[in-house]
Amino acid sequence: MNRLILMRHAKTEPWSESADDHARALTDRGVADAGLIGLELKRRSWMVDQALVSTARRARETWRVLGDIWPRASMVLEDDLYLAGPETLSEVLRRHGTGGTVLLVAHNPGLHEAACDIARASGAEGTPVFRKLVEKFPTGCAAFFEVSQKGPDTVYALEDVLHPLELR
Repeated sequence: MNRLILMRHAKTEPWSESADDHARALTDRGVADAGLIGLELKRRSWMVDQALVSTARRARETWRVLGDIWPRASMVLEDDLYLAGPETLSEVLRRHGTGGTVLLVAHNPGLHEAACDIARASGAEGTPVFRKLVEKFPTGCAAFFEVSQKGPDTVYALEDVLHPLELR
């Protein structure tokens, strides 16, 4: 893997006690926001080779929009990504993250925590992009990392954080 994109699923229908959280769908705005993020990634030449996607409907629907932009990308549906914490997200990446540019579509708060942990470990603290990442990670948000190997260590560099609101 030479690039990693951590993306929170796009905007969904509201949570309710009577609804199954796993089955919540994207709203029209969520579909549009996922498309905006995908087109911006493509504009920046961040072409997705592999997607690791939570089995939750909202994550699958987010990938469906993005998959139309990268039809040759492989996709792995992973139950462990549903509401996963940072450790589980890292484990899923180790198990399945084999493509050149890997997109992981999952959920907060674990996804935001994982993105902050990776950025912190890379020495990004104090940079404007790190402050933007730490501030919030709303639905449809994506954090981009360049990935390299230094001996046995994997090194991540936080490149940018995109919020759909910035692209509307």
